[in-house]
Amino acid sequence: MGDISRDSDSMELNDPPKFNFGEKVKSKKVVRNDGTFNGAEIGEVLVKKGEVGYVKSINTFLQQFYIYAVDFPDRGYAVGMKGREIESLDNPPPPKEAPETKEEAA
Repeated sequence: MGDISRDSDSMELNDPPKFNFGEKVKSKKVVRNDGTFNGAEIGEVLVKKGEVGYVKSINTFLQQFYIYAVDFPDRGYAVGMKGREIESLDNPPPPKEAPETKEEAA
């Protein structure tokens, strides 16, 4: 397990979880088995980008990150995912405002 990437600048656990139990979420990226998912080969795709699931439980990893067990009903299993790997479909973030142009500022 020497290849675990630890983002030393990030301490997610200082804040409440971004997602709630039962929240509908979408995968922001392809997730492959890193060897921690039983019954699948290392490197096998577990979740494709855009797949929809529901937060089943919330745990922690390395005393630094929240790990969300996301149940993907179409696949028949749950996968542990970091908050940056999923986005909420129930509570989407507000749209980003376009930067002001020089003409609008005048």
